[in-house]
Amino acid sequence: MLYPVYVHKDPDTAYGLTFPDFEGCFSAADEMQDIQRMAQEAVECHFDGEDIALPEPSSPEQWIGDERFEGGYWLLVDIDISKVNTKSVRINISMPEALVKRIDAVAKKQHLSRSAFLVKSAEMALQ
Repeated sequence: MLYPVYVHKDPDTAYGLTFPDFEGCFSAADEMQDIQRMAQEAVECHFDGEDIALPEPSSPEQWIGDERFEGGYWLLVDIDISKVNTKSVRINISMPEALVKRIDAVAKKQHLSRSAFLVKSAEMALQ
């Protein structure tokens, strides 16, 4: 999803990134080609552990005249919200009954629900 990022740079500094749609979220990039990557990383860090919905993107035109955004320029960056959105989604999966029983036994020992155990296991496997 394309979000506006305000970019400001002094001759002897990195590119500063400010995200008007995510209050308090900012970043920097040493090189212009790093702006996209640093923007994604900043948004992921900003929302890490938060269970709040991401706002819809604004447009740079909404911020014209705002004194916080003078002397720089606007970019639209593509934020992969699938890496940010923490909203739970119900899924339906099939697996052997014996495996479900083993999962439930281990989850119980760890004081976890089946869902929590599967999420934890998936996160570990994906690292």
